[in-house]
Amino acid sequence: MIIQQFFIPGIAHSSYIVAGNKACAVIDPSRDIGRYIEYASQNSLKITHILETHLHADFVSGHLDLADLTGATIYAPESGDCAFPHTPVAEGDVIDLEDIRFAVIDTAGHTPEHIAYIATDLARGETPVALFSGDTLFVGDVGRPDLFPGMAEELASSLYDNLHTKIMTLPDEVEVYPAHGMGSLCGRAMAAKRTSTIGYEKKYNYALLIKTKEEFIRALTSDMPAAPDHFARCSEINRKGPELMRNLKSPALVDPKTFSEKIKGGALLLDVRSYPAFSGMHIPKTWHIDLSGSFATQAGWVLPPNQEIVLVLEGKQQAEEAALQLRRVGFDSVSGFLEGGMLAWGTAAFPISRVPVIPPKEADMLVQSGKATLIDVRSQEEWDFAHAEQSIHIPWHDLRTRFTELKSDQHYIVMCRGGQRASIAASILKMHGIERVLNLGGGYTAYSRAGFAPVP
Repeated sequence: MIIQQFFIPGIAHSSYIVAGNKACAVIDPSRDIGRYIEYASQNSLKITHILETHLHADFVSGHLDLADLTGATIYAPESGDCAFPHTPVAEGDVIDLEDIRFAVIDTAGHTPEHIAYIATDLARGETPVALFSGDTLFVGDVGRPDLFPGMAEELASSLYDNLHTKIMTLPDEVEVYPAHGMGSLCGRAMAAKRTSTIGYEKKYNYALLIKTKEEFIRALTSDMPAAPDHFARCSEINRKGPELMRNLKSPALVDPKTFSEKIKGGALLLDVRSYPAFSGMHIPKTWHIDLSGSFATQAGWVLPPNQEIVLVLEGKQQAEEAALQLRRVGFDSVSGFLEGGMLAWGTAAFPISRVPVIPPKEADMLVQSGKATLIDVRSQEEWDFAHAEQSIHIPWHDLRTRFTELKSDQHYIVMCRGGQRASIAASILKMHGIERVLNLGGGYTAYSRAGFAPVP
């Protein structure tokens, strides 16, 4: 039995190929399935099984694309009530692939329909070898149970029971292969290491060391990080079955005049360039999310769904990458990108705007003199750890509604850790008519190093 992990930065998603001699299974596939096809081809394998642990909330799965291309059978949780052709499985079911046996266990907790797969290599023995835990057990953490309104305590209780009566009873040497790693918001304290063992997690995973169910429920249902908007959409997309990627068109080049008409017609305008580039010159009323950051998660968090999207890029090569990342979180209507970029837009004499980037010393002078208000747009966890006394706290994603707390005739300086999230915040404020916005270059990191805030 060979296990190959595939990791996607940004959404911190791990998927797996589990291979025998001639056939293999793909577990929790991403929507861009080329990686699995290439690996299988290079190793003379046929993809025959697609195993889903749950209806993923943070990304759109590639199960239908993979089945369409390979003819493999999709196995998904029976209680997920999936609307696409599949074999429903529940606790007690067994899936055989050559000498590999996958035993299904119900592990509700992160989601109501969650299952996990215990793999045994029968060519070597009857002892389980690996646990494909989905979002039930991570390295250093467990799946958050608070994503379903009104069900947090019930799901936390189920999660505790399933961890202690099923997963923790597996042999210590069983390897743990989770669906996410550090950087994912499906948990709170994931480690950077991407695989583990049952024994190691029993010794060092904070959630498994909590002594009582009551303490566990309290810990897993309080002070959890905010969940992005797309978490509430992707599960249903995956249940119904997403549109096949082969049916989606690549974004097309759009000349500035037609681009302007698309914007006037209601298309969502998204600038994915670096935040310094956006700051220097951008189209008014533009969403800005830096493609080099946690782009997919941030886009899924704040962009309104079900709209045509047009892009501003730093180069043509970014078009396919941006479209792919947007499709990972359920935005399939990426129709085009600005031909010639901002240079062509500017030379065509269309309107432009900017967000000046200022250094810490200038920012502090403006704040101390009362000429500007400093808005810390970092997460609640970052703010609680360390913040500047002279700042106010509004997380970047909350500015979509909390901009009403601000005044359009005042000056504001937005600050995150380094500058990217602050640029998203600035674009949101400017969309809502708050034009006097500055971005603190280098963010809280620079501000604290300059001596104007506590060092985190």
